[in-house]
Amino acid sequence: MSTHLTTNPVQHLAAFGQSPWLDFIRRGFIADGSLQRLVEVDGLKGLTSNPSIFEKAMGEGSDYDDGFRALAAGADRTPQEIYECLAVEDIQAACDVLRRVYDATHRIDGYVSLEVSPGLALQTKETITEARRLWAAVARPNLMVKVPGTEAGGPAIRRLIAEGININVTLLFARSAYAAVAEAFIAGLEERAASGHDISGVASVASFFVSRIDTVMDREIDRRAEAAGEDAAALRQLRGRIAIANARLAYAHYQDLVAGPRWRALRGAMPQRLLWASTGVKDKAYRDVMYVEELIGPDTVNTMPPATLDAFRDHGRPRASLVEGVEEAREVLATAERLGLDLDAATENLVVDGVRQFIDAADRLLGAVAARRAATPARG
Repeated sequence: MSTHLTTNPVQHLAAFGQSPWLDFIRRGFIADGSLQRLVEVDGLKGLTSNPSIFEKAMGEGSDYDDGFRALAAGADRTPQEIYECLAVEDIQAACDVLRRVYDATHRIDGYVSLEVSPGLALQTKETITEARRLWAAVARPNLMVKVPGTEAGGPAIRRLIAEGININVTLLFARSAYAAVAEAFIAGLEERAASGHDISGVASVASFFVSRIDTVMDREIDRRAEAAGEDAAALRQLRGRIAIANARLAYAHYQDLVAGPRWRALRGAMPQRLLWASTGVKDKAYRDVMYVEELIGPDTVNTMPPATLDAFRDHGRPRASLVEGVEEAREVLATAERLGLDLDAATENLVVDGVRQFIDAADRLLGAVAARRAATPARG
């Protein structure tokens, strides 16, 4: 990733109350100072990871050769154990780089996310157990454990927040799902406060996915527009607008929550910020920084893949866009519903598909780890 030493649009996001995070991790990227440079040059404030990112990182190149050699001596270690050992080391190193951000922002930013096994997305007790174990293994205050925002994830989020574990709730597509995890977060803080524990240092973000919604809805729009007759033009007008409208209304719900009496009673607590995820543009017909430019507002995070961060640094145009056109957003979704576009069904399917994609990535990751272990001689 290229960097410039002059003020750039990424730095300007802070003026609008938004924190830029990076959706990427790789051992060499941390070791060679690249992550630190982004903190210094762009004002980067956090980092997220997922099984797909680790699959690419560990399955390619030579970054992990030394790690594999060191672990190859333990022939009884499973691929899962080897992966977790290497991943924990990476997360710890990234947490250490971002610790200054964590301290400087008084625990608002500076977090690094590590996901529980995606195979646990439908299992509450097992999710809680693994989240506790990862929290203890990383042993850094600026870790966020990633938990899928599924129906089973809600009770896990509440329990983990009550225990003081920072949580990144992932795979949120529907506003109803976001509302459920926001409720779990508040209930967890209330439980923690009632037990006499400090709630001021418990952090959480709700990762609300964006571009994947447009990918699915645009495909359906194109299919319907082919035979829609007089509605064809109205359908095509919705291309690339549904995901942003959905996100803006999720943010409106957030604003209502933090203005409400339950939240005001939790004095000193940090709000669960909305984090815009899946912000890389998939359709080349759209501006490549669309999902950054159109979702800028206070108390939010945008976690960008490297290419999107580079693009926004190069030609992004920051503005207070998130609160623009809230009524227009309602009209967009009302029009979509009138024209028979089922956003609820699409978001339900996206959760199922998202869990499956992460499970598949985790399987490929463990396969790559097993292959690398077999091909790497033990350190002698």
